[in-house]
Amino acid sequence: MNFNPTKLDYVKHRKIYFTITITLVLISVLLLAFRGLNLGIDFTEGTRVEIASTDTIKEADVRAVIEDAGIDPAEINGVQFAQGGTLANVTFVGEFSQEQISKMKQVIEAEYGKEPSISTVSAQVGQEIARNAIYAVLLASLGIVIYVSFRFQPLYGIATVLALLHDALMIIAFFSLLQIEVNLYFIAAVLTIIGYSVNDTIVTFDRVRENLGLAEKGGRQVTYPELAQIVNESIQQTIIRSINTVITVIMTAAALYIFGSEAIRGFSLALLVGLIMGMYSSIFIAAQLWLVMKGRTLKSSKQAS
Repeated sequence: MNFNPTKLDYVKHRKIYFTITITLVLISVLLLAFRGLNLGIDFTEGTRVEIASTDTIKEADVRAVIEDAGIDPAEINGVQFAQGGTLANVTFVGEFSQEQISKMKQVIEAEYGKEPSISTVSAQVGQEIARNAIYAVLLASLGIVIYVSFRFQPLYGIATVLALLHDALMIIAFFSLLQIEVNLYFIAAVLTIIGYSVNDTIVTFDRVRENLGLAEKGGRQVTYPELAQIVNESIQQTIIRSINTVITVIMTAAALYIFGSEAIRGFSLALLVGLIMGMYSSIFIAAQLWLVMKGRTLKSSKQAS
């Protein structure tokens, strides 16, 4: 049996899609409520020390050096290695003073022959970064609503933003489930996915608008079954493009995850999850929501007349 995505009925089982989506959203909310996020020092008070060496760095040696610098090893939040173990990223739960930073640099340079890179974030700065990140996502969503509403109709904009919120929530819930560190790279990934998902959704909506315009030629009013058929045909006409696009980008994101540095692995993983969710939401959420809302406006128009 040959699987042909251009022949499937994407509208017929929309209640199942909505049930799956609502279930995923509820699970995501529960995850965030009870498990929370593993916030990196970009959003909380903390310090990051990057140690470079020509030889492989061992975690036990790092902890010993940290102790020699007068810092309790218990304050270490995590140690990650990159570049074949010759680069270590050590994060701490607290903010370092200038004296502690100076002492740390002296001890590490004496041990490994290279001065470490040390960045520290206060609680106030972390809160401001987190607040600005939220503003960035909200402003991006608002801009999308305005743009899509102007180019199409308000109903398209509402459906698009609800799909975007779903995509963002799925990425956040995934990071909450696996307790992957949330940093500025994560915010960049969320904004990237928002842009990708909007592009995919607009392509589908553009075809819906085109097909709807042909059906309404001469001022004819379409019925709800015709509207459902238009949406289904529009998805069938754009599904191959969506699949090809997401596979291509997923291959790039996977290469970044496998061959990229440890610092951007969270970014790559967020992209992988977001790309899959973005295609899902464009087909099974945005288009279906628009159909439901448009159908209600048709029903209201008939009752008014």
